[in-house]
Amino acid sequence: MPLPRRLFAEFLGTLLLLATVVGSGVMGMDLSQGNRGVALLANAGATAGMLYVLIALLGPVSGAHMNPAVSLVARVRRELSSRELAGYVLAQVAGAVAGVVLAHLMFGLDVVQPGDRIRAGAGQWLSEGVATFGLVLIILLGLRRRPGAIPVLVAAYIFAAYWFTASTSFANPAVTLARAMTRTFAGIRPDDVPGFVAAQVAGAMLAVVVARVLDGDGVRADVVPEP
Repeated sequence: MPLPRRLFAEFLGTLLLLATVVGSGVMGMDLSQGNRGVALLANAGATAGMLYVLIALLGPVSGAHMNPAVSLVARVRRELSSRELAGYVLAQVAGAVAGVVLAHLMFGLDVVQPGDRIRAGAGQWLSEGVATFGLVLIILLGLRRRPGAIPVLVAAYIFAAYWFTASTSFANPAVTLARAMTRTFAGIRPDDVPGFVAAQVAGAMLAVVVARVLDGDGVRADVVPEP
């Protein structure tokens, strides 16, 4: 598949993913009159549903990474060149930012609003490491054992990880950067982004090691996402 087409798929997929994450958070809070539990349920369900659709439809085009951590794993496994990795990451970050802006516009909010929700501390960082580790491991093992089930495997995992991790499972550096641009339910304080990203990269790299132990070196990361 030509690289420009793959990059557009990554941009579009990440845009729709972030519009879903932020928009469903706003809608959930509005309709539940501020009930954070109900809002999280709505947020998790909408994100999981959108992930399934995007991976199923964009996977054959670009692999549907929508996540720099996943693309980095593909580079480590020599499935992307350095040039392709750079293009993927730029497309993902640009798409993520555009998705947040789109959500703000749809709900009549300020287009850019630096996040103010504190997400810091060892528990949050550990949560992001665990969330990203699980996501990447499921992708790598799923591609070996149940490649056709990748969309549902990832969607189901992210839905669960929203609830069992203290950070609500960002598990994606592009998502983390973009969510620092919103003060809505999905936001994060810009100061807390570096800790999240470092934990996400560490979790992804650990997943590569564990996947090799479990399944050998034959696992490929051609079709993957995040949220």
